[in-house]
Amino acid sequence: MGTVKAIVGFLGIIALIYAGFQIAPVEMANYSFTDDLRQIAMVGGANPHETDQELVDAVMKKAQEHDLPLTPERVTVQRIGTPGSPAVYVAADYTVPVNLPGYSFTLHFTPSSGNKAF
Repeated sequence: MGTVKAIVGFLGIIALIYAGFQIAPVEMANYSFTDDLRQIAMVGGANPHETDQELVDAVMKKAQEHDLPLTPERVTVQRIGTPGSPAVYVAADYTVPVNLPGYSFTLHFTPSSGNKAF
């Protein structure tokens, strides 16, 4: 009995490690993409002549760099604030499918960033 429990425990640990290797890259890409959104919002807030479409294009370029399944329709750009204190809000909404042996699910991400100029 002890050997069977050890083998089942070992297989359970291997399954958790495998799942971690499938999920961790997606989570890390989202974390890095969120940081990129902050940078895009900061640049957009500092440059009032940059159009919303240029900001969406910048977000899409970063999404492609991280291999994220994002479409331009799922990107939100809002300009808020006053003319003397511009601010830009950038958000995205996407899902990433994760396939494990015998189980598949999707991870839903909604990274966003706001920038308030000084």
